[in-house]
Amino acid sequence: MGVEIKESPVTEAEFEEMKDFVYEYLAASVENEDGGGRMRWYPWHSAEYRFNHILNVVDLAGTIAEKEGANVDVARVAALFHDIAKLDADQEVHAEEGARIARKYLETHGDFPESFIEEVCKAVENHSYQGDLTDLPKETQCLIEADLLDKVGANGTALMLLRMGYEARTHMDAAEMVDRVMERGKDAANRVQSDAAEGIAHKRLKRVKWFREWLEGEVPEMDHEESTDRRTQRRP
Repeated sequence: MGVEIKESPVTEAEFEEMKDFVYEYLAASVENEDGGGRMRWYPWHSAEYRFNHILNVVDLAGTIAEKEGANVDVARVAALFHDIAKLDADQEVHAEEGARIARKYLETHGDFPESFIEEVCKAVENHSYQGDLTDLPKETQCLIEADLLDKVGANGTALMLLRMGYEARTHMDAAEMVDRVMERGKDAANRVQSDAAEGIAHKRLKRVKWFREWLEGEVPEMDHEESTDRRTQRRP
């Protein structure tokens, strides 16, 4: 007896078209803002930054879904749409708005099964869920785990160091900023549930730990507690 191979409902060409749509939507959201919108105080806040985050989450969600036996297509497409409304909707409703946009797109482009559209939209709508991830469908869990993991590790460290520049901090504060990435990573590692996500989280946490150790080895004055004590003593 042969093994049935389930054909993917999303072709590579269709996925590329979705990517173009998402980027164009993000770019239009920024162009249409009057006086700046939510999070516009970040100098690297842009369609390019948000789109890069989305692509990172697509890659992570697909990897986790494949290892965990979830529907890879649902996880990847949901990841692609999960933050599409991030730049033009309030944080509290961006997930619901993203699901609405995803549904409209999928229903008017191609011939996707209704069950597929429903699963994608549910994952997008629930990607900000704060409860136990095991209560959710596997595909939604994969998306949330991927979203959590993107800002852990080297990428999270780079983003935090960029923030230092905006806040006019010197490199002497780098250890403190890296410690924030470590804490965020530990929180993510405690929240994810799948073996695949846990493995990624621990690997990325190791990279942050190594970077912290390299900083201490090359810049002894970066010891956070000692530097903080000295700054406190110098204050009038």
